[in-house]
Amino acid sequence: MKRFAALTAALIMFTGCSQTIENTTDSQPEETTSSAAETTSEDGTDAVQPVTKETPPYAESKLRTMSLRQKVCQMFIVTPEELTGYEGMTYVDDTLLGCCQIYPVGGFILFNQNIMDGAQLATFTGDLQYVSRNNGIGAFISADEEGGSVTRIQSALWTEAVNDMSFYGANNDAAGAEYAGGVLGSTLRDYGFNLDFAPVADVNLNSGNELGSRIFSSDPAVVSQMSAAVIKGLHSQNVCATLKHFPGLGAGSGNTHEGSVKIDRTLDQLRACEFTAFQGGIEADADFVMVGHQITSASGDDLPGDLSKVVVTDWLRNELNFQGIIISDSHSMGAITSSFTPADAAVKAIEAGVDIILMPSDIASAVNGIEGAVLSGSLSEERINESVLRILSKKYEMGLI
Repeated sequence: MKRFAALTAALIMFTGCSQTIENTTDSQPEETTSSAAETTSEDGTDAVQPVTKETPPYAESKLRTMSLRQKVCQMFIVTPEELTGYEGMTYVDDTLLGCCQIYPVGGFILFNQNIMDGAQLATFTGDLQYVSRNNGIGAFISADEEGGSVTRIQSALWTEAVNDMSFYGANNDAAGAEYAGGVLGSTLRDYGFNLDFAPVADVNLNSGNELGSRIFSSDPAVVSQMSAAVIKGLHSQNVCATLKHFPGLGAGSGNTHEGSVKIDRTLDQLRACEFTAFQGGIEADADFVMVGHQITSASGDDLPGDLSKVVVTDWLRNELNFQGIIISDSHSMGAITSSFTPADAAVKAIEAGVDIILMPSDIASAVNGIEGAVLSGSLSEERINESVLRILSKKYEMGLI
């Protein structure tokens, strides 16, 4: 309680952010919002149009209270370091408190540099959540915890380990995959996380792809079944699951961390293989799908997947009927930074249909770019509201509002 009292006092006293962050837009809520997924009814009153029939009324009413800055910031998950400019943050300080007021982001992602020990990590995630709730909306607290060779918490704290996903795929072991998902979820939950960027639903079609043993199988049916099992395990611990990296990195031979990767696949090939692999996790109620940066020839637009409306909206949202949250892969990766500014990448992703942008290389530029596009009329506020309502609905379901 003393720690939270100190955080509250710091929030009240804070008057500015780090000089490395540009403060150009007031982040306080407006009394009214000019456009909040609204249409005018016959009696002249504004009514928010839900994205789906299941949209909670409270999410709709919450949307009406939010400023444009608040709505745009909900569409980002960032590292604490991106907000402050510091390196290896392991606790919430006054600078981070203030930056969260200026940029009330939708969530955080933590890596090994953010972990010292179990008590520190639990305190850090708890304080991040407290600060976010104090700003009005709780946060997605996320990590890449796939098991095997890709872990953050397990490798740092020596919690129970699980195998690489290729192990479960090779043995066609759905029960083992579900158990692994439960272990991953339990570890994350115990340390204050509520979102896992797993499981990998790519299909191992090219031995030169960047994922290797992180992939379950070269058989899309096996990938589909194993992905669904891991999701079931994560959900058993009340942790959100993320299928990645749509529409599939498994047929590629480059590394999107370093630069552009182009994959030659026809739409028929994708439907028979990659789409089949992702369908199992979608039917298992995956909360998120992460769209990768690979350029897939079938899209016909020569754009990274998360910047392509064909990939995000036509394929994932419409053809595969995914109604959850669509998130980009990290916008700090070479496939994005080598060709696009942070603002251009962010705007293109939202235009494509992405709901949340992960790890922009410059949060101020990305947020200002989206705000500028809305204010200029090149991007509608209704498009922003569509994604934010989807985010608020999930957070309401999770008890984060």
